Amino acid sequence: MKNSSAIEQAYEHCRNVTFHHAKTFYFASLFLQKEKRKACYAVYAFCRYVDDLVDNAPKESLIDDTIQLVEKWRKAIRSVYDGDARDTLDKSTSLVMKAWADTLSQYAIPSHLPEELIEGVLMDTYLDRFDTFDELYTYCYKVASVVGLMTSEIFQYSHSDALPHAIDLGIAMQLTNICRDIAEDADRGRIYLPKEELIAFNVTEEDILHKQCTPTFQALMKFQVERANAYYDSADKGIPYLDRDSRLTVQLMSTNYRRILNKLQSMEYNPYPKRAHLTFSEKLLAVPRAYIQTKQMKQ
Repeated sequence: MKNSSAIEQAYEHCRNVTFHHAKTFYFASLFLQKEKRKACYAVYAFCRYVDDLVDNAPKESLIDDTIQLVEKWRKAIRSVYDGDARDTLDKSTSLVMKAWADTLSQYAIPSHLPEELIEGVLMDTYLDRFDTFDELYTYCYKVASVVGLMTSEIFQYSHSDALPHAIDLGIAMQLTNICRDIAEDADRGRIYLPKEELIAFNVTEEDILHKQCTPTFQALMKFQVERANAYYDSADKGIPYLDRDSRLTVQLMSTNYRRILNKLQSMEYNPYPKRAHLTFSEKLLAVPRAYIQTKQMKQ
């Protein structure tokens, strides 16, 4: 018999993690019915915890200790799929495990998806450059699209055609993150834009690392924004396949993340002086249009 108090405590922990670290996602999730909303918080808390293991690790321990810790987390996830959600790491991990186990009892999230996310996060332990867009696409798929595929099982859908569009939304959102966070990544010595595209636009790594907003860099950023928008266009085509009570949340995610790109455009494709973001009021203003869009969907 489930301990409902312990499970609710676990979900509340996951909700807090989501609230503090994913404002856009948290805002959009408020339009889901309660059980779906809680399950999405469990998914996000899992993703955040694994990502933080790498991002917050001391440099000297990144390759060794962090990989071992991520591997322990991988084993913890496998134990949940095997029906054993024992405490395997620290207290917060235990809470995520409890919520994750309860979510899996209600939604059929394939085990290979969290495995792929872990693979993607681990890529940050040995990659800080990408030669081609194909390489970057693989990274984006593993750290973002698989999240879309996991939450699609929670949102629920009428046809499997929804899934390729969920993948595209993940790609679009991760490309948006990359465009938005160029300055922050440069401070960490990371460049996610593919080398082949830097060469094509006559932009050097030194330009990015030293935050030089040249005309060629602006042209490169314009290209990145246009490509991300194309993925959003494809992603939006999948929303009508989702259950009606899930559509508004996904539409808001797509709309508000796309508007970050609009902010970059209004900044003349210069991400260095300040980080492009939306205020709460701006997110709220997206609701009426997104609501009308989802109500007009025919599926």
